[in-house]
Amino acid sequence: MTLQQSALRYGQRRLSRRLGRALPWIGTALALAAVASTIRRKGVVRGTADTALNAIPFVGGLKTAAEIIRGRDFFPDRRMNG
Repeated sequence: MTLQQSALRYGQRRLSRRLGRALPWIGTALALAAVASTIRRKGVVRGTADTALNAIPFVGGLKTAAEIIRGRDFFPDRRMNG
């Protein structure tokens, strides 16, 4: 193994370790943005309930499948006046 290959592997390991540490924070930021969007669209109670059910791994998948089969959401968007 040449010095260049060793340096490349070292850099790849460091980069993957740094990205591995950052990914949970990126996922958390995306989840918070989704929660805020859902609450804005559905209201506080409906948006929170929808997000809570989606956050539970097996229940969220079943809820999504049922919504696809039904063709509509369990928690509909609130009506906007105007």
